[in-house]
Formats: sequence, C-alpha cells, structure tokens
Amino acid sequence: MFTDTLSATIQGINALIVHVETDIANGLPTFNIVGSAGTEVKEARDRVRSALKNNGINIPPSRVTINLSPGGLRKDSTAFDLPICIGMLTAMEYLPEEYTEGILFLGEIGLNGEIRPVRGVLPVVMAAKTEGVKECIVPTDNASEGSIVPGITVRGASDLKSVVEYLINKDDSLLPATHTDPESLFNENAGVIPDFDEVRGQERAKRAAVISAAGFHSLLMTGPPGAGKSMIARRIPGILPPLTLPESLELTSIYSVAGKMPKGKALICTRSFQSPHHTITGQALVGGGPVPMPGIISLSHRSVLFLDELPEFGRDAIESLRQPLEEKSIRISRIRYTVEYPADFLLISAMNPCPCGYFPDRNRCRCTENEINRYLGRISGPILDRIDLCTELKSVEMKDMTGKKIGLKTSDMSEMVEKARKMQERRYKGTKYRFNSELKADDMDEVCRLGKKESLLMEKLYKEFSLSARSYHRILRVSRTIADIEGSEEISTDHLLEAASFRPDLEYFRNRK
Repeated sequence: MFTDTLSATIQGINALIVHVETDIANGLPTFNIVGSAGTEVKEARDRVRSALKNNGINIPPSRVTINLSPGGLRKDSTAFDLPICIGMLTAMEYLPEEYTEGILFLGEIGLNGEIRPVRGVLPVVMAAKTEGVKECIVPTDNASEGSIVPGITVRGASDLKSVVEYLINKDDSLLPATHTDPESLFNENAGVIPDFDEVRGQERAKRAAVISAAGFHSLLMTGPPGAGKSMIARRIPGILPPLTLPESLELTSIYSVAGKMPKGKALICTRSFQSPHHTITGQALVGGGPVPMPGIISLSHRSVLFLDELPEFGRDAIESLRQPLEEKSIRISRIRYTVEYPADFLLISAMNPCPCGYFPDRNRCRCTENEINRYLGRISGPILDRIDLCTELKSVEMKDMTGKKIGLKTSDMSEMVEKARKMQERRYKGTKYRFNSELKADDMDEVCRLGKKESLLMEKLYKEFSLSARSYHRILRVSRTIADIEGSEEISTDHLLEAASFRPDLEYFRNRK
C-alpha cells in the first residue's frame, strides 16, 4: 500500500516541505530509504523498526520503500523519524490514510517510542503555514517555539503512542500549544546589561562605541591589559536599539536551526553577545561541517560579535571574516547544494599593542621591534581595511578610579544612537540600505555630499595619508554617522576630522609600515 505523509527539511534558515512517501509491497524483506537521504535519515529505519516493535507493532516481512520527495533535495535530520513512523502505520493500515491528511509531522523517535526534540521547528512551522498546512505535530519540547506562528495549530507530543491515540480519536489527548503573541515576549525576556557608567575614564572609547552602534560600524580597540576593552564591548548591546519583530524571528530561526534555542523559550528577544575563545576554528566561526550548520557569526546576526585578543585567533579564522563583513551573509557550498546563512553582525574586537601588552611604555614593555611587528602582522591589511573604527585605550588613572562617576552612561549613549538610527531610517526608507556602514561607493556622492571646504579637506587627507579608495569611503561613512549623532544633515569638517581620527592605520599599526 502507498501513503503520503507531510514533513519538512531545513535549507539554510528556511524550510521546504517534504512528502514522505511509503510503499509496502510483497517481495524480499527490505527497508530502503531513498530521496537524497543523509546518514541520519537512513538510520531512521532501525529507530522506527525498534520503536514500533516496542509499542506492540511488528513490521511484516515485506519490501518497504520510503521516498523523500523531492528526491534531488538533500535531507539530513533525525526529524524524519516521526513522519516515517506515521507513514509505516498508515501503509500497514493501522491508521486510515485520511486521519493524517493535512498534518505535518516532525520529531526524532527513541527506541521506546519517545519523541525527542529536533532543530528548526520555527522555520518548519512558518513554511507549513505558507503552504496551507493547518496542523503540525512536533516534539513537546519544541511546541512553544512553533506556537508563536499565528494561523496554524501546533501540538506537542511526548511519545508515539499519544500521537496514534490522537489521530484515531481526534480528541484532546494532544493539546494544542497556546498561541503566544511575539510582542508580549519582548518585555518578559528583557535582560539586564551592565551600564557604561561603570567604565571609568575612556571617554574617547565610549564615543567610538556610540559611533559604532549608531551606524553599525566595526570597531577595534587597542590598549594595555586592564584598560577596559572587554568592559566596553560587553556593554555595547545595551545601547543598540531593541530587536524588531522581523529581526527577532530571523534570529530565532538561526538559533532553532543551530539547535541553540534555550529550553522552553519561544523567541530570542534580545540581541546576543557572542565572544568565542581565540582557539575557535574557522569552520566553527563561519559555519559548515559535513552537515552545514550556522556558525558563531550567524548566531551574532543583528547582534554583537566580540573577538578579544584578535591577533591570537588563527589566521584562517580571521581571514574567513572578509566575505561576511562585506556581504552580510555566508555561503557554504557542497557538491550538490549551497546553503546561505545571514551574518549581519557588529564586529567589536580588542587587542594588546604587543605580545606583553605594554607597548609603547618602554619602562614595562620588553618586546623587540620584530616581535611587535610580527604580532601586529597577524592582522592582514584587507581585514584591517574592513574595520571602520579604531581607538586606543590608555591605562586608567588613579583620579578616575577614586573620583565621582562622570562621563557618558548607557542611557545617554542610547539616546544618541536612537537619534542617529531614526535619521538613517528616514534617509534609507525604500532603499536597500539600513545603516550608514552599508553604503556603497555608487551612492556615496548623494548621501555624503561635501561642501567646497569639506572637499578640500578630504583631498588633503587623501594625499597626506595615502588613503586607499576603501579608506576614503570609510571616512565618509563614519563622518555621515557622526553627523547623524549630532542631528546634522550636512557633513562638516569637524565630522570629517573626527572620522579620520578613528582610522585603523594610526598609532600602533604605523610600526608595520
């Protein structure tokens, strides 16, 4: 007998509907799964056979064929266990075929029939709704995640027996997950982020953080150990505007596909702060693997990626950031398919000026010139050229440590960022841009118009510092953000000079030339 059961597979952060076709026929006893099935999917035959047996159902000695359609689409997930199981029960006439019509099944089956959580439930439920599916049965632990999608019923199941009983009786044995309004989750999940007023001194670095957050510009902080680089980085999410609902759904989809959703949590409502150790591999940073998975940069989407001790990261890991910084996404290619993950992150990085950390204080630094140049040389010119802002932090003075807290605090900085973001929102409405950092050279003349005095200044800066075309455009983008913070439609010479002062080829990096 032939049956057709609905399920889905993940490609990137999107889901595609899959038809699990089951056929049981006379012939030599075999159990074949076809349709570009990966190892995890092919192993389902053993899990399904044992689960059915342990629930009192024996598969007849027949030729069993499972086809996952469309056949040309790669499938790698244990989530096909439940739909395969339901397809088998329907084909063996334990369940009438009409009982499963219009229902999408997803879940891993244990040998005892337990239904275990899987990755990617949110994008699957969203795809099911788009395709007109009215009901989804998913693992209980994933039900809250699917419940935020309106207009579709999501039921959580803990074991195979309860699913079968529900399909037969159509009763309330599987209660639908209560639909949760995503907007109501934002206030409930608001986290506490430390305040910038705890950072003593370092007002220039705080100013750089404001510019970075306002225009989504990448930032590199240099300075000795204990100057406050990590403290500043960890407070930057607190001055970024709250996630919008579309951003939250997109970030939640990434976490869901990566299997990183906190248990019982339906939605990622706050911007994340990812701070990987410098021993991380390039693959773990950008994503990939035999079965492609999102990496740390995708988990940092619309959020902050902090790379502390930047020169200590492997060269491959650092260089792998080139494409994502430019294109705001990462493509991972395999022989038969390519997946793409979003990677629009705010890069915040920090480093010491030398291996010991105390250059240029020659009373404390014992590094040779060659050691310093070799250390700084771990960051290539192309990567440095993609960093919009660079600021130097000095050691904190005693008067800053013991005196009254003064200077910028998070609430002040948030207001400045919000003011600049609103100007960008109005300016780029209806365009492909969202932030000043995304501006391409073709549109620079229109958005960053300069007066005669400002043009002469830029010409002088270009010649004096031997700027590259990318460096020239970077100064214009940063100055546009500074002007937005000040509420100015026009870019002034003061804005240009401040932007130029944050050029990443100043201070320590001059030692490399």
